[in-house]
This record gives sequence, C-alpha cells and structure tokens, in this order.
Amino acid sequence: MAKQEEKTNAMRMLDVAGLPYTTERYEVDESDLSGVHAASVLGLDPDVMFKTLVAKGDKRGYLVFVIPVAEELDLKKCARAAGDKRVELIPVKDLLPLTGYLRGGCSPVGMKKKFPTYFDETVLLCDRIYVSAGQRGRQLCVNAKQFVDYLEAETADLTVI
Repeated sequence: MAKQEEKTNAMRMLDVAGLPYTTERYEVDESDLSGVHAASVLGLDPDVMFKTLVAKGDKRGYLVFVIPVAEELDLKKCARAAGDKRVELIPVKDLLPLTGYLRGGCSPVGMKKKFPTYFDETVLLCDRIYVSAGQRGRQLCVNAKQFVDYLEAETADLTVI
C-alpha cells in the first residue's frame, strides 16, 4: 500500500472547506527559492503560479498579497487597495512567527491568523492557479475563483507595470 503523503495545514483547511485541489512536489534549491524557479522546475507558466507576500499597513495592520511569481509588488497600489497610506513588506525574520510559514513556503491559506488578503487582478484570467502548499517544495493547484472566494480575498492591480 502506498504511503499517504503528509498534509500541510493549508491542505487540511482546504479539506475541511471541501475545496478540491491537487499537489505538486519539486526539489528545493536553497540558493534559489524564487517562484519563477519553482515554476520552471515544474514546467508551469509563471503567470499561473502565485507567490504570497506579507506586509504591514499603517492603518489596517498585517496584509497578505498574492501575485504572479514573475511580478513585483507595487507598494503604492497595495496601500490603495487596502485603504492604507503606506504599506511595507515585513522583514523575513518576522514571517515564521507571524504566519507559521517559512520564506519560499508561505501559503495564503492556513496562516496562524486570518489577515485581509488581496490577489492581483490577473488571477481572474486564470482557471486554475498554483500557490504554496505551506511547505518549500510543495504547491497546491486550485480553482482560482473558488480559492479567492474561500479566502474572502479582494482583487486589485497590485504589481509594477
């Protein structure tokens, strides 16, 4: 009998919600934790693989932004989307204690607390997207609209042109 793969917190939450997903694994290269590298290793279009970034706004506190892996976050657009004057990415050292996730394995689902979440509007062009499963080297493939709805996320233009 095949050994069942250990589930991450993100997978368990999707199971409880009844949200279908599949998983992909890839060999982690500690010298390149970028999503573009992960997409390349998995043979995926970087436009359908999204990375999760955590920031802090001056009014709303901690915020989660999910954008295509090849894109760069525009902090002014993020502040506008969140209704803040200023938004700054949190230091990497604060990621694990705040979210429960390491850099390169941060998922928008299953963080220690639920934070306001924003997806780049390009997610609306995708049928399925890939996001971290909450562990380096593991990705979730989910229905984009169902996932955004499940997270009660908003969509906005969040990236540098």
